[in-house]
Amino acid sequence: MASRSMISSATTGTAITGSGVWHPAHVLTNAELCDAFNEFIRREIARTGRTDLKESTPEFIEKASGIKARYVEDKSGLLDPERMCPNIPDRPEEQLSVQAEYAVNAAKIALAQAGRTGEDVDLVVLGASNLQRLYPALAIEVQDAIGARGYGFDISLGCSAATGAAIMASQALRVGQATCALVVVPELTTGHMNWRERDSHFIFGDASVALVIERTERAHPGSWEILSTQMLSKWSNNIRNNQGYLTRCDPTTEHDVDKLFHQRGRSVFKDVVPMAAKFISDHVAAYGLQPSQVSRYWLHQANQSMNELIAKRVLGREATREEAPLILDEYGNTASAGSLIAFAKHQEDLATNAYGVMASFGAGYSLGSLLLRRT
Repeated sequence: MASRSMISSATTGTAITGSGVWHPAHVLTNAELCDAFNEFIRREIARTGRTDLKESTPEFIEKASGIKARYVEDKSGLLDPERMCPNIPDRPEEQLSVQAEYAVNAAKIALAQAGRTGEDVDLVVLGASNLQRLYPALAIEVQDAIGARGYGFDISLGCSAATGAAIMASQALRVGQATCALVVVPELTTGHMNWRERDSHFIFGDASVALVIERTERAHPGSWEILSTQMLSKWSNNIRNNQGYLTRCDPTTEHDVDKLFHQRGRSVFKDVVPMAAKFISDHVAAYGLQPSQVSRYWLHQANQSMNELIAKRVLGREATREEAPLILDEYGNTASAGSLIAFAKHQEDLATNAYGVMASFGAGYSLGSLLLRRT
């Protein structure tokens, strides 16, 4: 085990001073989801005569993913076998957009925990796997809604959008471009999910999370100092969503299923497990720590088996739920928000000077991690 003197004293000089999680009220269980999906399959077989379509079961879903339920913006459309898509009414341009509302709801909780108000914020970074629109930036809409100063911008980096947003906020604080940054991650994932596809119809859920990040001299005891950060990307086609403004420009393909989330799940698992394990291990080692000296690993919440195997490779043994907590059973896969939600829900019990790693891995491939210490 590394001696205390070998541990790096480096720091970004920034800290997470508040966090907040918000989710819509509707809970969609595996049983409800399977009832609707199976009725769709039966109707599709009757309509087309296809013999390759299979029904789904709650047991299959839980075994494949660890997911038992998820929060969703709307159940009515998802449980309609003729629609299989959430019903989310379009809003007038004068009204707060749905994703901005998600962000504001989580931001209020994080700001209260940090002891700050919207007026204290001078940077808003919004990260999400999919953005409701390209412009005006959703971050600027959130900035206006909470009465923040300064500037804001959106980033899109698949399931690493949230850690990427946190890293960019920390960097802005380090170079003096902001004094109080708000990271918001409004993941309304159910709108870009293909609910007619058996291998992935159960994956996603809707939720929002926010972090307040400030310079350490402004942080209160119990905050989480950001010691170091790292990011990595490597091109892969294995997770895609091809929806975009050019979609309508080819009428022969504009309604194809590749305009929704799709993945080669086995290839993703095979690629990401060793990549993420090495990425996290290298980050911990670069700071002079042994993996066992890190009290908690808040990993991207995509798949229970994936998280368990990554944690096992990092630690060299099976991880306990305290060391690598899961929120999948309640929230499902919330895309980039997952690791931040795990952090927000599972950090209060850790003592002063405890180390933690917040890590994401997703489409791109993209990876991001923050090494934290409790103050």
